[in-house]
Amino acid sequence: MKPWAPGEIVVDPDSPEPLYSQVARQLHAAIEDGRLPNGARLDNELDLAARLHLSRPTVRQAIQSLVNQGMLVRKRGVGTQVVRTKVARPLRLSSLFDDLSELGDKPESVVLVNRVEPAGEEAAERLETPGLTHVRRLKRVRSTGGEPLAIMNNYLPDGIIDPDDDELRDKGLYQLLRAAGVRLHAAQQNVGARQATEDDAELLAEKPGAALLTMRRTTYDDAGRVVEHGWHVYRASRYSFNLSLTNNV
Repeated sequence: MKPWAPGEIVVDPDSPEPLYSQVARQLHAAIEDGRLPNGARLDNELDLAARLHLSRPTVRQAIQSLVNQGMLVRKRGVGTQVVRTKVARPLRLSSLFDDLSELGDKPESVVLVNRVEPAGEEAAERLETPGLTHVRRLKRVRSTGGEPLAIMNNYLPDGIIDPDDDELRDKGLYQLLRAAGVRLHAAQQNVGARQATEDDAELLAEKPGAALLTMRRTTYDDAGRVVEHGWHVYRASRYSFNLSLTNNV
């Protein structure tokens, strides 16, 4: 694919679509299809405006709209750069590792907690096993392209899998469960939002108070047994969930 050039942008002053929107739409397409790759720098606003025969405020508005979408970032002393677009994740029975791999990304993980510990009341309740004595507790930071995306927390019944840290770095949790013969069947999931705590912000390279997406999921095997409960937080600036709705009436 040939490198992107500003001359590829064509604006139609007679179109009902605002000029800034025409520029933003074409820049967005160039980022999405890879002509403007991650880290690419745009010409400064004056040069870009001159090339396109547009006013500087029009170009500034186009760029700002993509900054607001998280596709461009302004850096002092560097200029305007392309940043990785959001990961749009469908709501289905898959792990973040699975979804990133399908998108062609290479998921990376930092394992913060991987241990067996006494099952407290909350863990036993979440795993729907009142007499449970021990659980495996996991905490990981999932990244892609060198950027953190999510903090992943999980409880699993002790003994269902026994992964070491290398396995947790190289494989997704569902991948490990399937490899152990667990037949994943269904899940109950809740999606919400909250602000980043100081600990969240440090792990996710965000500012305290930044918007985070939250997800709680309880996963069942084909025998109706709970095989894991997860509670995760995702950077809202880099991540979204997609939900398809159908009319069955």
